[in-house]
Amino acid sequence: MSDTPVLRIVNLKAKVADEEAPEILRGVNLELGRGEMHALMGPNGSGKSTLAKVLAGHPGYEITSGEVFYRGELLLELDPDERARKGLFLAFQYPVDIPGVSIANFLRTALQARSEKEVDIFEFQDLLLERMELLGMDASFAERAVNDGFSGGEKKRNEILQMAVLQPELAVMDETDSGLDIDALKIVATGVNTLHAERRDMTVLLITHYQRMLNHIVPDFVHVMIRGQIVRSGGPELALELEEEGYRIYQEAEQPEPARV
Repeated sequence: MSDTPVLRIVNLKAKVADEEAPEILRGVNLELGRGEMHALMGPNGSGKSTLAKVLAGHPGYEITSGEVFYRGELLLELDPDERARKGLFLAFQYPVDIPGVSIANFLRTALQARSEKEVDIFEFQDLLLERMELLGMDASFAERAVNDGFSGGEKKRNEILQMAVLQPELAVMDETDSGLDIDALKIVATGVNTLHAERRDMTVLLITHYQRMLNHIVPDFVHVMIRGQIVRSGGPELALELEEEGYRIYQEAEQPEPARV
């Protein structure tokens, strides 16, 4: 694998755009190597979802300082659609409904946008059926409108199907376990593990509050975010420690020092 990190974040600071508000991200430093699985944990309001949205290019946030390198390229200089075409994928915490647009048509359009060429409809059908079979999904799922009337688990499975079809270089999964019961959680985790086992060079940043997701997806590295900074990094055992002790020790610290990875 390449020595160049897939993602390198250097002293990143950001806030809500057009507001006289304090910074949400207050100096984030993080590196993700190719094929690695990283978990980012922290309490509500710590900046985890803000980081995901900033990486994807959400216009509602303003970068005040810092740099982000994606495969050695300055990510923050790219428009959101350019980031997606280059292989950055964001699985939303709250996926939106798109009534009237089938999952199959949505995915074919997304694949064409990324490849920047016409995707043969018959080749796409074969690809989609193969991807759904890999994930243990019924073929009729592709005929439904995107997230329209879906349960929370179905919405998250649709996100995993998108990953399977688009095969991103970097998948940022923003609280994918949010609102899922244990059965849905296992299905989604199995999908992520299946995709990562199939494509070992896919890098994953899994954002979560709880250890329960990490019972099914075992990360290579775990990072703790408090008040817009990563204050500690470690192996999978760190998530177990957080499950036992919570975030209190970090929240009570007056000035957490950002941790470099």
